[in-house]
Amino acid sequence: MASHRRTSQHGQATLAGVTVLSAALATAAAALAAPPASATPADQPAAKREAATARVDRLYAQAERATEKFNGADARAKRLRGEVAALQDRTARAQERVNRMRGRLGALAAAEYRAGGIDPTVQLMLSERPDSYLEKAATLDRLGTDRAARLRELRSAQRSLEQQRRETAGKLAELESSRRQVARHKKEVQRRLAAAQRLLNALPRGARAAYERAARSDGHAEAVPDLGGTVPASGRAAAAVAAVRAAVGSPYAWGSAGPGTFDCSGLTQWAYRRAGVSLPRTSQAQRGAGRPVPLGQVRPGDLVIYRSDASHVGMYVGNGQVVHAPYPGARVRYDPIGMLPVSAVTRP
Repeated sequence: MASHRRTSQHGQATLAGVTVLSAALATAAAALAAPPASATPADQPAAKREAATARVDRLYAQAERATEKFNGADARAKRLRGEVAALQDRTARAQERVNRMRGRLGALAAAEYRAGGIDPTVQLMLSERPDSYLEKAATLDRLGTDRAARLRELRSAQRSLEQQRRETAGKLAELESSRRQVARHKKEVQRRLAAAQRLLNALPRGARAAYERAARSDGHAEAVPDLGGTVPASGRAAAAVAAVRAAVGSPYAWGSAGPGTFDCSGLTQWAYRRAGVSLPRTSQAQRGAGRPVPLGQVRPGDLVIYRSDASHVGMYVGNGQVVHAPYPGARVRYDPIGMLPVSAVTRP
């Protein structure tokens, strides 16, 4: 950025010293009174473009953080759906057991009715809630051994059914809360991405193209770095490295875990799944999905976690390079391991 320079004043022998001093003071006063040096008109558009692209980068980083929150909420919702389905199945089986037991007692009541009337204790057995009757221990003396056993069995089955219903209702409430979180994080991602796209669209065509080349380069168009001589930490790490390198050039898509598109944690999860290893869905959870190792001891297949909030992850592939899914609009590509602040290295 250009700046103004103060022109030196040359004294002249023919002028009195006081004149020279006055002129110097006047010049100094004028310089102090003038506004601070700023960008020239020619530099102002460039400064605006730089500010706009910096804002785009921040928005993409914010969208990535929201994406990982979305991934976590979505994974939790899927887990809860499975738990709810299992509880509903157990509840249905408990209800069937209660129905069968009540059916047997109903047959007993019918037999007694045909014989001349229903015993009050049998009516108790068929009631919806026999617990209050059983609280009176003296009543058991009036029940036959077989009837008492059946009544206790029915009471136990009903209590089990009620417990299953309570657990199912609780899990359904959790699932609904998780669904709301998924929707909220999804809106946040979309809002950030839309704001970034508006800023990009407002850039001049040349500046937009330059930004795309510099920050969103195509993985296929880049030279593959020399990875010779690097040894993965294990056979499964080698398989994961082969998978992640095969994904170079695939488009970024938030919330996606392959096989054709990926976000950052989706890529590493997919690559290790190909190696027979199950990783959690989010970069934050992947940070704890293995043994932590010092950055200086990183080996191919290790997960490199970025930023203090662990909102980005890539896989180290050797020779100072990681493969990662960078940002929306980008493709899976190689980048130096130090492209962002490293917060942890994990060896699955």
